[in-house]
Amino acid sequence: MLDVGTGTGTVAAAAALLGADVTAVDADPAMVATAAALVPGVRFIEAALPALPFHDAEFDAVLANFVINHVGRPRSALAELGRVTALGGQVAVTVWPQPPSSGVALLTRAVRDCGSERRTRRLAPQDEFPRTELGLRELVQAAGLHQAACRSIGWKFVVPEADWWDVASGVSWMREFRAQHSAHVLDRVRDRFEYLSREFSTADGNLAVPVTALLGTGHA
Repeated sequence: MLDVGTGTGTVAAAAALLGADVTAVDADPAMVATAAALVPGVRFIEAALPALPFHDAEFDAVLANFVINHVGRPRSALAELGRVTALGGQVAVTVWPQPPSSGVALLTRAVRDCGSERRTRRLAPQDEFPRTELGLRELVQAAGLHQAACRSIGWKFVVPEADWWDVASGVSWMREFRAQHSAHVLDRVRDRFEYLSREFSTADGNLAVPVTALLGTGHA
C-alpha cells in the first residue's frame, strides 16, 4: 500500500497494523522525519504529487487522505495515483466537502465574526471541481479510474476542550493566517472560536465535534 501525503503517519500506521506492506510519502521533509520516528516498520520517503518516484502499477492500493484538496491540479494528481496502482487495485481519497460540516466550519466562522477573512486558494477554472459526492466521483472518473464512487462519511471528533484550539489552529490555512495577523487579532479569534465551540461540550470536559468528509474511490 502507498500512503500519499502521510503527515505524521496515522494512516500508514493503521494499515501496517492490519498487515499491509506500507510505503508512505510526504512533501514536507520534517513530516517524513516525524512519521519515521513515530511509526516503525514503514518506509517513509520525501515525495509529492503530481510526480511520484515509483514504477507503473507498483502498489495494490493507494490512499491520499485530505491531499487532493491541497494540490493545484487534482485531476492530474488522481491520474498519478492511478498510474502507480496495479491493474484492478483500488485508489481512495478524502476531501472536505463544501459547504463544510458545522464542526469544520467553526474556525472560519470565528475568523469572520472578528472582522477578518481566511485566504482561499483558488484553482484554475479547468482544474476546479465541486466538493460534493457527485463532484468528487466525476473527478475520479475523469482521472481515468474505473468504478468511480463517492460517499459522505461522518463522525464525532472527540477532543479535550483545553486542546481544541491547538488542534484546530494547526490546519494549513490557519498557520498562514496566524503568520499574517497580530497577537491581538489572534486572541480575539481564539476567544470567539472557543465560545462557538461550547455547543459541542460534553459532561466530561470534552468536545464532540461533528465532522463530515467525502470518500472517493476508483480502480486502476
